[in-house]
Amino acid sequence: MNALAIALAYQATWFAAVIGAGRGLWWPGVLAATLFALWRLAVSPARALELRLLLAALGIGLLLESLWVGSGLLGYAAWPWAGPPAWILALWCAFALVVVPLLGYLHRRPWLAAAFGAIGGPLAYLGAASGWHALRFSEPRWHALLALGAGWALAMPALATLASRGLHGHLPGVHRS
Repeated sequence: MNALAIALAYQATWFAAVIGAGRGLWWPGVLAATLFALWRLAVSPARALELRLLLAALGIGLLLESLWVGSGLLGYAAWPWAGPPAWILALWCAFALVVVPLLGYLHRRPWLAAAFGAIGGPLAYLGAASGWHALRFSEPRWHALLALGAGWALAMPALATLASRGLHGHLPGVHRS
């Protein structure tokens, strides 16, 4: 699968989610992520592994986002109910589907994956907040950014390690085609 096509489709999914949320709509992100997931899983040579990554990311995202929202560090647009919005959880699922095809250099480098997560995670949230008003940070903002960095510094190595183990046959029922 063409890495550029995957990267562009993922970015389009991210923009649909944050622009939609910034305009008060939660469903564009969910729809875009669903279409992205259906496409990625349909063409993936490691479908079972990527499905496991999606489910793992959903669980990790639900846990971390619930902590961040519940503690008041983050508030999301386009979601009037308690807890993390569906559009951000959909983004976690979509992100999981780029770990195998685009982030292979992180699979066996947990420290690099942690650094990538600690920096890249907060930057994505800053972009969503500053550029699109899809979320807001509590003050002082650095508390939320520190929590995001810590959460993503744990999430990235977990997803990268799961991908590595699955690609090298260490997960039951997962075989690379």
